[in-house]
Amino acid sequence: MKIQFDANLDYQAQAIESVTSVFSGQEICQTNFTVASLQSWEEGSLFYGKEENSLGIGNRLRLLDEDIHANIRKVQLKNGLPPSESFSSKEGIHLTVEMETGTGKTYVYLRTIFEMNRLYGFTKFIIVVPSIAIKEGVQKSLEITATHFKELYENVTFDYFTYDSSKLSDVRNFAASPDIQVMVINIDAFRKSFNDPEQENKANIIHRAHDRMTGAKPIEFIQQTNPIVIIDEPQSVDTTDKSKEAIASLNPMCTLRYSATHVEKHHMLYKLDSVDAYEQKLVKQIEVAGIDVKDGHNKAYIKLLSVNNKKSPITAKIEIDARLKNGGIKRKEVAVTSGADLLDAKYSGGRDVYDGYIIEDIYCEQGNEYISFTSKPDILKLGQAIGEVDPDEYKRLQIRKTIEEHLDKEMRLRPQGIKVLSLFFIDKVANYRWYDEEGNSQKGKFALMFEEEYAKAIRKPKYNQLFEGADLDTAADGVHNGYFAIDKKKDSSGNEMLKESKLGKDGKAASTDADGSAYSLIMKDKEKLLSFSSKLKFIFSHSALKEGWDNPNVFQICTLNETSSAIKKRQEIGRGLRICVNQDGERVHGFEVNTLTVMANESYEQFAEQLQKEIEQEEGIKFGVVEQHLFANIVVPVDEYSHEYLGVDASKKLWEHLQVTGYIDNKGKIQDSLKTALKSGDLNLPEEFKTHTPQIAAVLKKVSGNLNVKNRDDKKQVSLNKAVFLSPEFKELWDRIKYKTTFRVDFDVDALISECAEEIKSNLQVGKARFIYRKAKTEINRGGVHTEQVQETANVYESRSFELPDLITYLQNETNLTRRTIVKIIMESGRLESFKNNPQKFIEQVATIIQHQMNLFVVDGIQYHKIGDDQFYAQELFSENELFGYLQQNMVESQKSVFDHVVYDSDIELKFATAFEQSDDIKLYAKLPDWFKIDTPLGPYNPDWAVLIEVDGKEKLYFVVETKGTLFTDALRPTETAKFTCGKEHFKALGNDVEFAVTNGFDEFSGIYV
Repeated sequence: MKIQFDANLDYQAQAIESVTSVFSGQEICQTNFTVASLQSWEEGSLFYGKEENSLGIGNRLRLLDEDIHANIRKVQLKNGLPPSESFSSKEGIHLTVEMETGTGKTYVYLRTIFEMNRLYGFTKFIIVVPSIAIKEGVQKSLEITATHFKELYENVTFDYFTYDSSKLSDVRNFAASPDIQVMVINIDAFRKSFNDPEQENKANIIHRAHDRMTGAKPIEFIQQTNPIVIIDEPQSVDTTDKSKEAIASLNPMCTLRYSATHVEKHHMLYKLDSVDAYEQKLVKQIEVAGIDVKDGHNKAYIKLLSVNNKKSPITAKIEIDARLKNGGIKRKEVAVTSGADLLDAKYSGGRDVYDGYIIEDIYCEQGNEYISFTSKPDILKLGQAIGEVDPDEYKRLQIRKTIEEHLDKEMRLRPQGIKVLSLFFIDKVANYRWYDEEGNSQKGKFALMFEEEYAKAIRKPKYNQLFEGADLDTAADGVHNGYFAIDKKKDSSGNEMLKESKLGKDGKAASTDADGSAYSLIMKDKEKLLSFSSKLKFIFSHSALKEGWDNPNVFQICTLNETSSAIKKRQEIGRGLRICVNQDGERVHGFEVNTLTVMANESYEQFAEQLQKEIEQEEGIKFGVVEQHLFANIVVPVDEYSHEYLGVDASKKLWEHLQVTGYIDNKGKIQDSLKTALKSGDLNLPEEFKTHTPQIAAVLKKVSGNLNVKNRDDKKQVSLNKAVFLSPEFKELWDRIKYKTTFRVDFDVDALISECAEEIKSNLQVGKARFIYRKAKTEINRGGVHTEQVQETANVYESRSFELPDLITYLQNETNLTRRTIVKIIMESGRLESFKNNPQKFIEQVATIIQHQMNLFVVDGIQYHKIGDDQFYAQELFSENELFGYLQQNMVESQKSVFDHVVYDSDIELKFATAFEQSDDIKLYAKLPDWFKIDTPLGPYNPDWAVLIEVDGKEKLYFVVETKGTLFTDALRPTETAKFTCGKEHFKALGNDVEFAVTNGFDEFSGIYV
């Protein structure tokens, strides 16, 4: 099984382009230097005792600071990020990309390497990592993407290696090779250096002069290459002065930082935060399964939450079960001081079970916090509780429910070729595995609980199909294992156990005999772990599987800590956020498949609250707060082919209007009046912004929302509405739309050449290289993009000599047109002279113009044909594919739909479903499931609704409807608009009197059929 990679994901392409665009205007060039050869110490060697010098090749940057700054600000404006006010390369070129865990961060920076080489000829790259786990992950990513990148980039030659202080020849080859070179290195391998020669023997080997390198230091080879340094998880790499010094010692041309949680943000270029990733369904949907104890208030429940000695008197915050005025019991937090009697009405409501619980001592020493009572023996440490149910029974129930969730998902996903994995976090390794005096491994209580609960679960009749022909008595063997640093022996069955690799000298992983097959399976061989051929499905971890490790098929995460989880919520869920893959290694998208169930050891509300706090703290997201730059990147059309952005100044003006009208407060926090206006569609905006109301409202709705963490208890399976499903009317509707089609694209090559040449002639704007990119800085400073004002800027620099690249080959690779066609386009445009002024800008713009015209021609020239009467989507698929939704969240009851509830994806779909139910004209309808797809040149397309309309009780009309919040072409992605066109042609080809409509409101839709 090999994991497949999609090279056409828009958000990844945007992240890559955001980095490469910083260097727009840089011509392809390199720098050369002398590299001394390694001296051979082996007698008989060809080079024994000899030294030979060879040519080294390094990156070379020729842009001025103002050009880079302008490019940075242009990228930031486009991506809706606060513009960088200043820039100086004397401080180093530090660029930041923020991507949520699970969205392909490693793939993005690896592909950025190849794009930087393709566009500018850069060849030397160093990836700095903080840990063994991340290093293993990067190495694996390089291995499994090598073929993919070679196919994408015309079999380009590249080498990658992990730095090993004992293999200095790798460092020399890194400096001397003309090919792309990628070095992966742990920060600990070069963090230790000393200026004092007498202490040189204490430094990392990379910083020491070496005889084999004719007295040179390995790092000096690296420094001369002027490498592009990529820091993976910088919050764990370069937050100390020593680490920053180590990074600077590499002499980077620029430093790129990639993480989901940056501590320091230098020139943020692209941001895909957790909310964006979730809303775009780029990660799994999160559901939290909390186990609440109901009616278990027979004992005095007390939990120590915090202590505080910053003010007098010393206080503690505890959680207790208090009596309400209506006689009920509610768990609440109260602040207490020494002498507080929990029997008092103001604390517990006078509950007798708290008699004798008088606070005696509140102790605040960090790491040893506790409270004690005057007449009770209990001592409560921070995070501990008394009066709960038996903790072991609670953990057993967590394990049981996790196993059930796992098996339920297996029932649904195994037929789709998807292997399900579950991950357990524990805080005491001995609870899963321990060793006796002879060194033999023994099962801890969690391992025993798991096997007992697993044995019970698999005997349930509903899981029979998962275990046909299996020996249920031994079914648990091999399905669970753990990853712990203590493992040094073999288990009782003789199986190799796991061992966490220790960090050796110079960041090199210290290999031991105890490193076993399970370590390799979990940490290295991700593809095998994802395969049905591997029995391992349940993974137990202490602390090792945190940052740097994840697996796309982790669907359950269970926290079995004795106290509240010490691992951050974002670290926990990050291990299972990635979109899952099937046995062909292909990503399987959609929340109906990708749901991550978190089995928390706290309430759902507490988990969600803490998760939100972490997102706010780590990502800088201010939920419900409008920032002044928020509207800067709203698209403002200039003409049919170009656009500008609203800009920073206009965004600030709009923000001030929202404040004056009372929509937001002086800190930007959204008020109820704005939510009401957004819901009713009566948003009050200044006249100059009214044409952009749909885009502005969409942005405000996003900020008004919150991270959508759903309660697992509200999850409900949707059932067929048989009255509709079995009706002749629905059969007639389905018979009209069910057939599949194929398409072909015909377009006039001569017409394409003519259109491309004309647009290049009219719209190509290529200045001389001496001032090309300085324009962006000026435009952004003035709060907008206006090319006419660029040429008014001064302080240009003269271009230097450069070689002209192969224009035709470049455009051929970008467009897949023949060389003959490209030559005709260029010659007929009459703009070839501009190519000499600025080759890079010319080929970038010409490639964009040709690709834009090709997209138009593809859609305009598409023709659909019905494949045949035997190629269709069977009506029975509705009953064969299970559908789930969440009450009060994304499902609404239905009488006219094919299901008893409609699961909707947006507010606009909810409005349509409600309108369909209320309209007398709508006989019946169906939310088209995700398996109903229309093939298009731009990928599969899934329309929203199939509708049967009966006008005046007689005439029947059949519609397929696409619902969108806006019909403004500028607000829709070009691929969306093109797919709508394809959908219309598909149903036209069926010839069954089915109309295809794109609409943003039911009133507008009713106007179509009336």
